[in-house]
Amino acid sequence: MNLGGCKVTTKKWVRLFFTTLFIGGFVTAVVSFFVKPESYTAYLDPFNMWEIFGAIIWFMAMGFTFSVISQMGFFAYLMLNQLGLAMFRSMWNPIQVFLILFTLFDLVYFRYIGAEGNVSLFPYVITALVIFVYGLAVSYVKAKETSQKAFVPALFFMVVITVIEWVPGLRTNDPDWILLMIAALLASNTYQLLILHRLVKTDEDQAETAKQS
Repeated sequence: MNLGGCKVTTKKWVRLFFTTLFIGGFVTAVVSFFVKPESYTAYLDPFNMWEIFGAIIWFMAMGFTFSVISQMGFFAYLMLNQLGLAMFRSMWNPIQVFLILFTLFDLVYFRYIGAEGNVSLFPYVITALVIFVYGLAVSYVKAKETSQKAFVPALFFMVVITVIEWVPGLRTNDPDWILLMIAALLASNTYQLLILHRLVKTDEDQAETAKQS
């Protein structure tokens, strides 16, 4: 299968899908213990194992949904990156940098002016800063494992695409669900971004071995 210039076997795409699905579900379930503890403490006295288990399964199901959104964004990113390179060539990287900055500004300013009541700007700035710094760290690893040319596209994916995927959660204005969704999205997006070149390399190595034999 050739998607966005990345040639990977269908079997590996399927494995990537289910692994990412599990990561999204697992991370959401773990984070729910800290973000939504009342969903579990309500069944501790008296202790009800099945209700607690049901709550975990429910949060995992939500995580699966977040993971699917993440994977849709990842595939869209692969196609968009190829299209951007074809259309804008050397200008594609500066365009991505502009979109990254615009997205971070949008994440702060428009959420702030849309907030109800007298709220502080600080939490919105911190949110954007955390996503940006995390994106820088992941992009650094991606560039180190592949090439420096991958840094800007990786940062674009981790910031711009992640924020777009996050929009449904942001619209709820519920801090708990906002945190649950961004945790699953960041985990899923990080895994997909850092595993893709390994999948491609494995297939290329296998093809080279087949030619030699």
